[in-house]
Amino acid sequence: MAAVALILGLSLTLCSSQIYVLTDKGGPGRAFDGIGGLSGGGATSRLLVNYAEPYRSQILDYLFKPNFGASLHILKVEIGGDAQTTDGTEPSHMHYENDENYFRGYEWWLMKEAKKRNPNITLISLPWAFPGWVGHGKNWPYDFPDITAAYVVNWILGAKQYHDLDIQYVGIWNERNYDSKYIKLLRYTLDKSGLDTVRIIASDSLWEPVVQSLLLDPELSRAVDVIGAHYPGTSSVKEALKTQKKLWSSEDYSTFNDEVGGGCWARILNQNYVNGLMTATISWNLVASYYKDLPFSRDGLMTAEEPWSGSYVVESPIWITAHTTQFTQPGWSYLHTVGHLAQGGSYVALTDGKGNLTVVIETMTRDHSVCIRPPLPPFNVTSQNATFHLQGSFASIKELQVWRSQFNFKTKKSSFFETLTPQKLFDGSFTLELAEDEVYTLTTMTTGQKGSYPDSPPSARFPKVYKDHFNVRNPPFSEAPDFADQTGVFEYDINMTDPGGSRRASVSLLQVPTPSWWF
Repeated sequence: MAAVALILGLSLTLCSSQIYVLTDKGGPGRAFDGIGGLSGGGATSRLLVNYAEPYRSQILDYLFKPNFGASLHILKVEIGGDAQTTDGTEPSHMHYENDENYFRGYEWWLMKEAKKRNPNITLISLPWAFPGWVGHGKNWPYDFPDITAAYVVNWILGAKQYHDLDIQYVGIWNERNYDSKYIKLLRYTLDKSGLDTVRIIASDSLWEPVVQSLLLDPELSRAVDVIGAHYPGTSSVKEALKTQKKLWSSEDYSTFNDEVGGGCWARILNQNYVNGLMTATISWNLVASYYKDLPFSRDGLMTAEEPWSGSYVVESPIWITAHTTQFTQPGWSYLHTVGHLAQGGSYVALTDGKGNLTVVIETMTRDHSVCIRPPLPPFNVTSQNATFHLQGSFASIKELQVWRSQFNFKTKKSSFFETLTPQKLFDGSFTLELAEDEVYTLTTMTTGQKGSYPDSPPSARFPKVYKDHFNVRNPPFSEAPDFADQTGVFEYDINMTDPGGSRRASVSLLQVPTPSWWF
C-alpha cells in the first residue's frame, strides 16, 4: 500500500499544473524597446566586410532581415576613436581637429545594410575612445567638453548628411566615468544642431552613481532619456525606477556562443524584464567577425571569422533571439502579468494593444545558462506543467502559434526555433508540459519563419602565403581586407612619390597618440 500511495502521489504531482494569469485589465506595463546587437568595442565586425557574395548578404540577412533569423530591432555601433577598444581599433571620422571624413571604417556600411533590410531598425552610437587631440593629448575628454560634444555631434550629422542615417540614441563614454557638465552640454549641442530628436543614454556602465546623479540634478535628468547598464545580471536598483526613465541592458551577453551561451541569452532576454524591468537588451557582440585568437573569441550572436573561405556558422543565439524579435516590435508593451515559473524558469507576455499577444517562456537550468558575467547564483529548474489563463482583451483568443527550441546537452542534438501544431485554447486557457532547457513562444502572430540558406563553404585555415599590393583604384572600404589593426589606424593612401605611378599603400594616419581603452 505504501508503494501504491507513493506512485499515486508522484503521479498527482506530475499531473498538477500551476496556473498563471495573463491579462491587460490593469493596463499595459512598460513599453518594449527591442533586442539588438553591438558592432564595435572594438572592431568586432572587422572581417565581415571582406566576405564575398552571396555569403556576406546571407550573414546580414540572418542578423537583420525581418521574419528570417534574429530579426534584430536595434543596431548599436562604436564611434571609432583611433584606439584599441578590445579586438582592434576603429578609425575616427576626425583623426585631427581640421580633418573630417565620413567614409572611414565599416560601421556606416553596416548601418546602411541593416536599414536596407529593416527600415525601422533603431540606431545607437557610443564612443569607446577619442582621438588624442580631443583632450589636447590627455586621456580625458571632459577637460574640453565643448570640443568633445562637437566631435560626437559631427559624427551624428555626418551619418545623416553622407549616408542618410538617422541616429536615434547616443551614449557618453563606454564603461568610463561620466561628467554631468558634459552630458548637459551634449544635450545643448544636439539641440542647437537640429538634433533634438536624438536621445541620450547614460552611462553605459553600472546603475550607480548615475542614478543618484539623475535624482539629485533636475537639469541632468532632463538631458538623459535612458539609463543604460552593462551586464546587470538581470537586476536593476530601486532608485533607477524612481527616475521614471527607460531602463536598458545596453550591453549584455558577451558569452561564447555555444549552446550554454544560447542558454545564457535565453534566460537574460526574459529575466532582464521579469527581474529588472529592462525594456531593451543589446548583445556584445553582434557577430563574432574577428580573428579567433583575439580576446573573447565567438562572443557574438553568430560566427563569421573566415572571409577567405566563406565559412560562417548560424549559432543558437540567433534562433533564441527570434523567439522574441519575430513576434514583437518596439512600441509593443509588456503586460504586468510576467514572472517566474513555480519550478524554475520565467515567462513574459507582450501586446501591441490591438489584440495581438506574444508569450515567451524559458526553462533554462543554471549550469546550462551561465553568462560570462556577473557570477550566477545557484537556482533550480525542473520539469513542470504550466497552465496559462488569458483574461481581459485576450479572453477571446482561440488559437496561438507555437515555436519551440530544445537544448539537449546529453545527446548534443538540440533543435532550435521549430514550429509546432497551433495551440488550441479552451475557456481562455492552455497547458504546456515544460521540460528543462526549453524556450517556447506562443503568439497570435503568423509571420514567423526560420530562414535558411545552403550551407556555407567548409572552414579553412588562413592562407600560408598572403600577398597584397594595395593597388586598388577605388577601394570599397578605407582599410585593406584581412588586416585587423590592433594599434593605430592603417588606411589606403596614395603614394605620390612612387616613380612607377600613383600606387596605394596601407599606412598609419595618426598624428596624435590616442589612449587605449580596456576593461
